[in-house]
Amino acid sequence: MKFKALIIASILSLGLHAEETITVAATPVPHAEILEQVKPELQKQGYKLQIKEFTDYVLPNLAVDSGEVDANFFQHTPYLEEFNKSKHTKLTKVINVHIEPMAVYSKKYKSLDDIKQGAKIAIPNDPTNESRALDIIAKKGLVKFQDKALKTPLDITYNPKKLQFIELKAAQLPRALDDVDFAVINSNYALSANLNPAKDSVFIEDKQSPYANILVVKTGNENDAKIKALAKALQSDKVKNFIIEKYKGSVLPAF
Repeated sequence: MKFKALIIASILSLGLHAEETITVAATPVPHAEILEQVKPELQKQGYKLQIKEFTDYVLPNLAVDSGEVDANFFQHTPYLEEFNKSKHTKLTKVINVHIEPMAVYSKKYKSLDDIKQGAKIAIPNDPTNESRALDIIAKKGLVKFQDKALKTPLDITYNPKKLQFIELKAAQLPRALDDVDFAVINSNYALSANLNPAKDSVFIEDKQSPYANILVVKTGNENDAKIKALAKALQSDKVKNFIIEKYKGSVLPAF
């Protein structure tokens, strides 16, 4: 009986010390790469970090909302707010992690100053990133818009060069470079296509951009112990130094 009791006690002990899994949906670069850096620290605290990679901007939010994953890491606050509004999801920001300056690329021109009449510019087709991309083009004085929070090409009031805006899914933009004159590309997709925003772009967004990339959970889960552990690990000096050294200015810490 003593031997049986010992076995039961051992099983219970193992159960109490079983590793808890944190599942995070993320786009591959730089989000999944940054998450890889916090695995050892979380392991020490009894958490196994499982990273599920996605290559679009819709499924990671739906996965968190459905409970398929615990959190996601791929988006900025304006995108999250628009998504919650349009999809009726209840998702909440936990922390800022980094900023990815959006940039303009071209295989045909070395500067936006070289832009020709009727040039084709590919931009993301989701509301917040489309508006963000159009703001970048507007900063060069090439177009002007109605005063709206979220802009589309339909809101253009000044376009002397008759620029044509081609709306595509964000993930498709690097592949579209051969077919357009310029493309405004989110840095995670640029990096995945071996494009460095700091070196390869013809024009880059101001580094004081408000579009910090954030850790997101389903509303009500932001104070869970494992989410707090993940958030603390992501805002560590180790992660800050990794971002600075790895991405050489194309991704910047936001904490």
